[in-house]
Amino acid sequence: MKLKIVGLAMLCATSCAMAQDTVKYVGETLSNVDYHHGQLTPAVGTHNIQVFRANREFPDLAGGHGFTYNHQPFLAYWNNNYYLQFLSNPIGEHIAEGKTLLLTSKDGYSWSKPQELFPPYLVPEGFTKPGRDDKAGKDLYAIMHQRMGFYTAKNGKLLTIGYYGVALDAKDDPNDGNGIGRVVREINKDGSFGPIYFIRFNSSFNQKLAKYPFYTKSKDKAFVAACKELMEKPLMMQQWVEEADRNDPLVPYNRPIKAFAYYHLPDGRVAGFWKHALTSISNDNGKSWTYTPLRAPGFVNSNAKIWGQKTADNRYATVYNPSEFRWPLAVSTSDDGLRYTDLLLVNGEISTMRYGGNYKSYGPQYVRGIQEENGTPPGSDMWLTYSMNKEDMWVAKVPVPVVAKVQGAVKDDFAQEATAAYQKWNIYSPLWATAKVESNALVLRDKDPYDYAKADRVIASAKKTNIEFKVSPKQTDRGTLEIELTDDKGQAACRLIFDRDGQIKNKAGYRNAGVQAYKADEVYDIRLLVDVTTRSFQLWINGVDKGTRLFFQPVANISKVSFRTGEVRRYPDADTPTDQDFDVKDAGKAVNEAAYGILSLTAEKLN
Repeated sequence: MKLKIVGLAMLCATSCAMAQDTVKYVGETLSNVDYHHGQLTPAVGTHNIQVFRANREFPDLAGGHGFTYNHQPFLAYWNNNYYLQFLSNPIGEHIAEGKTLLLTSKDGYSWSKPQELFPPYLVPEGFTKPGRDDKAGKDLYAIMHQRMGFYTAKNGKLLTIGYYGVALDAKDDPNDGNGIGRVVREINKDGSFGPIYFIRFNSSFNQKLAKYPFYTKSKDKAFVAACKELMEKPLMMQQWVEEADRNDPLVPYNRPIKAFAYYHLPDGRVAGFWKHALTSISNDNGKSWTYTPLRAPGFVNSNAKIWGQKTADNRYATVYNPSEFRWPLAVSTSDDGLRYTDLLLVNGEISTMRYGGNYKSYGPQYVRGIQEENGTPPGSDMWLTYSMNKEDMWVAKVPVPVVAKVQGAVKDDFAQEATAAYQKWNIYSPLWATAKVESNALVLRDKDPYDYAKADRVIASAKKTNIEFKVSPKQTDRGTLEIELTDDKGQAACRLIFDRDGQIKNKAGYRNAGVQAYKADEVYDIRLLVDVTTRSFQLWINGVDKGTRLFFQPVANISKVSFRTGEVRRYPDADTPTDQDFDVKDAGKAVNEAAYGILSLTAEKLN
């Protein structure tokens, strides 16, 4: 009987949501968690750029920062700069000492070393929480936990915000409303920071013990005005709900559902989002909500953040993990901000988790874009930030309009139009395995033992196609370049390999069959005449016919050419235990670099 009641309640909730004027997904595409890419078609031209790589053994290689739990990034654009804030702990989630760091960039691709925004904060000895007998000792540090990182005031001030919570043990929650309080400081135009102030205390904390003054003590009247303006905005305060007192009058909706995000609809109403793809509509800019937040019909999302925003083409996008796991990272688009119709891939990679830790989850997760009023970068692209494995920081640039298909022939020549060609490729570029334009080529470099560089070119989907590209390997004794032709779901039909033994190989079923030797710094003009109906391709290298080869896997179409400096990854999967408790060997050491230049690529549909 109890199960029947619960089932009826869930059915009623779904029916009520369908009846409401609410956000919903009406597309037919679903992700497949058995693949890191979810078998989703990529959003054409998306660039994923790693901006911080954790390193415990050699902190100098991580800008002097040796903590390996790095998570919950936020993004802003101000004063012609990108600003990325993230929080950090030594090893795992909810285990002190916590701090918040800042990265900056002029172009979104090259980023600064991390700077400390909010340093570790020593919890006063004897601090405790309601219902607990244990107390803070002499050396317990706070945990930072904030769902809002930046606020751009009308007077031009850029505020950055953090929160000092308390976790009395590894399973305690720093966002239970029983912490120390929220802090704020100004980011100045010259890159310096103003003093740290508290902007809101928890009632659980004795303010007389505060390490920093209250913001009203500042002599900068414009700074004080910016802080007051921030706290007068319900949509800003809703982002504070988790850490705030459960009855904080500043927070308009006190139910502590997590990770609030929002955007304005064309008619001025607000669409709100929370974890689990909960959603509701506000008619008064967040002062109230027209119905209790319910799961957005059709959306698939678990205990991970969902991001939503209006895009430069006056459409809307939501970005999230469309599964019960934290992979893949996908984008869905809408004409009106309510009815979402597609699901495309932003990032379908899961790099190796190099450092285990408490509550560390696999995958690209906790995505955030640039919130309304927090700046508009040049161009029409949608900029995003996310953490990988709660370890490394990434940004993604998604071209707008968001599209899944390429029409017509592809003719990319990096000697003639390098920048224009590069923008059409899908890029996965870790700091130690970059994919970027150098001189007259798209160069893939790889010195990362636990990741790879990847460059994909989406082409017009075809059953029969002629593909030709020029590749120049820079060495023969190390590294691997794998080149695949895939369908629109990322399934590879064939694979050519520039292997570390100086041989070009073709994947023939179980085995890799030899094709020919290669030399360093030579240019190899490779042509493939592909026919999915015969499951085969004819191969030429530098004009020499190398015969016809069978696919190692049948596909219905050829839609993408993929270049990758490593073997395909299938770990983790849906059955991999969570909370990895081990570190991999030599996680902080680079290997000897291998490099490959892609000089050009053409593709022509023949059917």
